[in-house]
Amino acid sequence: MLGDIKSCYTKRGVIIPEELCYTGAMSSDRHIWHLWARNLHKWGLAGWAASLLEAAGPLNLIAAQVIYMLQPIADTAMPQNHWRALTEMLEDTMETRRFTSLLREDDIL
Repeated sequence: MLGDIKSCYTKRGVIIPEELCYTGAMSSDRHIWHLWARNLHKWGLAGWAASLLEAAGPLNLIAAQVIYMLQPIADTAMPQNHWRALTEMLEDTMETRRFTSLLREDDIL
């Protein structure tokens, strides 16, 4: 019966059910990151956003949880897949660092 459950592995090698695994979605969200980065650069906010993400550190996880709670209300402001991409990026320290590096690139436009 356990063999019938589709699963994926986390970074630490722990097996979790496929429904709970979003590592595939995380890598596909990079196009959304580029859209955000382009807009933040265009508006002159990329450096500020990168600094905020770096300074927030562990508070990013709390911010992700708040976004999850507010998502039904906030769906009108941004597409749902963008909210999901944002929360997943905030929950993963390495993903947050990757996005921060993207924001610090000069040739994003």
